[in-house]
Amino acid sequence: MLPGDEQILLRKLLFHFRDARHVAVYNSNSSRQAELPMGYLTFDWLLGFSAEDAVSLTAPYFESLDQLFREQPDYYLGYLGYDLKNELEKLESRHPDRLDFPPVLFFRPQLLIVCSGGQLKVLRDETGSAWDQSLIEQLPDIPSGDFQAVQMQCRTERSAYLKQVENIRQAIADGTVYELNYCLEWYNAQADVDPVVLYQRINQLSPTPFSGYLQSDGKYLICGSPERFFAKYQQTLFSQPIKGTRKRSSNPAEDQLLKKGLEEDEKEKAENVMIVDLVRNDFARSCVPGSVKVPELMQVYSFPTVHQMISTVTGTLRPEVSMVQALRNAFPMGSMTGAPKVKAMELIDALEDSRRSLYAGGFGYLSPEGHCDFNVVIRSILYNQHNRYLSFQTGGAITYDSVPALEWEECQLKAETMRKALSGDW
Repeated sequence: MLPGDEQILLRKLLFHFRDARHVAVYNSNSSRQAELPMGYLTFDWLLGFSAEDAVSLTAPYFESLDQLFREQPDYYLGYLGYDLKNELEKLESRHPDRLDFPPVLFFRPQLLIVCSGGQLKVLRDETGSAWDQSLIEQLPDIPSGDFQAVQMQCRTERSAYLKQVENIRQAIADGTVYELNYCLEWYNAQADVDPVVLYQRINQLSPTPFSGYLQSDGKYLICGSPERFFAKYQQTLFSQPIKGTRKRSSNPAEDQLLKKGLEEDEKEKAENVMIVDLVRNDFARSCVPGSVKVPELMQVYSFPTVHQMISTVTGTLRPEVSMVQALRNAFPMGSMTGAPKVKAMELIDALEDSRRSLYAGGFGYLSPEGHCDFNVVIRSILYNQHNRYLSFQTGGAITYDSVPALEWEECQLKAETMRKALSGDW
């Protein structure tokens, strides 16, 4: 298979299953950043399909998912929405739920196909169609055609955003929090889009290592995430929080200066270290004492539109702690809350103008061997086809040293890929 052919085959499968009840895709875009240190989960992409009901989970959802996996270990594909925070702490979400996504959703795939190193392997096929590479190659590709542009509106005015950043800085000065992730929503309440085509546009514009796509009963996640929230392989846990962003430049010399500027920025490094400490604390709740390590600290990676500062935290899971319990202990991810986590989440709900829903949650899967991998749902478009509501959010970490106008510009930079994908031409 030639380089790039694996993405063509994925595109054909997505087009074939565009009307299916449940489809989930985890797409590394052949990036080595998506690999775990021992080389596990090195696939180019993984696709699962099901025409059956999603698995039945009831509140409290983490306990329900834990019981399901203990009793029926299998592949489960789906997500954990940010608002699950409300069952973990005495928290609430005061904004209306315009997207109307379930707080948590997983399905068991009837068909599961993995592409690794350019080779396809059917891990499960209960469809009766005898899927193999030859059959997939014969599928029609997505037809070319016009894309209807979607005009997006920001729910928060720039002046209101600047004021709230000053309020956060005051809360930091008062000792209420040390850092807080503050986000904005762009939306269209009457959107008509083709989610499969939109995902292809997002992934071509920004082929990130934790890209993904989910369709479930008319609800869609179109995800270009660069960030891993939580992975488990054997007894080792992994998290790779991102804090620190710079734009890219088409001029190589200027681009290197921008990257070097991020590497040396004391404010960005302080943000990153604070979240690393938070993740270390979350892992300590589940891991063998003394096993939590930081093998990679403040490494700058380059993506098509931005440079990002990323760290890696690992730990050895205690034998008596289950995989889902460890997920619960780390949720939601510190890079999307702040520190201390509970107080930061209280302030987030008070200051932001939208419910986060699936945004800032985790999209991933569990495997029957007891492995899992979840991204952070950022750089993502959420779409409810039934009520035509389409939304994406962006944000950043606010510290006392934050300059409100620059934080506003960072939010605009992070929105660039989604806005361009939703535009009429690019």
